[in-house]
Amino acid sequence: MPEPSAAPGGTTRLNKRMAELGLCSRREADEWIARGWVKVDGQVAPMGLQVGPQARIEVDPKARGQQREQVTILLHKPVGYVSGQAEEGYEPAVVLVQGRNRWQGDRAPQRFAPSQLRGLAPAGRLDIDSTGLLVLTQDGRIARQLIGEDSSVEKEYLVRVAFGQVTANVQAAFPPSQLARLRHGLSLDGQPLKPAKVDWQNPEQLRFVLTEGKKRQIRRMCELVGLKVVGLKRVRIGRVTLGQLPLGQWRYLAPGERF
Repeated sequence: MPEPSAAPGGTTRLNKRMAELGLCSRREADEWIARGWVKVDGQVAPMGLQVGPQARIEVDPKARGQQREQVTILLHKPVGYVSGQAEEGYEPAVVLVQGRNRWQGDRAPQRFAPSQLRGLAPAGRLDIDSTGLLVLTQDGRIARQLIGEDSSVEKEYLVRVAFGQVTANVQAAFPPSQLARLRHGLSLDGQPLKPAKVDWQNPEQLRFVLTEGKKRQIRRMCELVGLKVVGLKRVRIGRVTLGQLPLGQWRYLAPGERF
């Protein structure tokens, strides 16, 4: 008997199909299926079900209600905090998400509650020596949008650099041919990097716009062309900017605000 995945037209595991449709994350889909909140073609779906592209998927309003309660938080991460799990004695950035650190300029209607910390995870990394915009979310759809395999969301960084002993007017000393390599032509971990937008913001600072996020990518890119990163700050993810959010403080992703 052939496996379901070999059916005519091709089938996909239900949780994957729901994620592809933007309904939820795979993990959420599994939870909803386990609770009996998902029907396929009018029947309550069992775990592990394979579905075809024409399958009619219905989600119980209870799942939608749970989803609406999920929060996404924008944090201005300081140097010295790791973006994910605690490591080597350094605290994770999520410890800064407390009522007293909420930005007074936040106009979002939510009230802070400890339950909002449950399952709150970083959607992308920002290394310990970097500052700027870090997204923490309970919403698997947003996580997939920002860090999924097919994500093409731009991330913008301001990067202060030195070139050898040159720390002032670095732009004048740095060869334009090397700037061209930063834009396209470098490889990390044996893989060519996607094209990047790289321009001088001022004589000591570069502006990077990337659509991928390898570990310590910008620092490693700079090393390959003889630059040393002196300071790195992420100022934008997609259409969401750091703006006036103070260092060490956070705000909610506003209703209607989209990456």
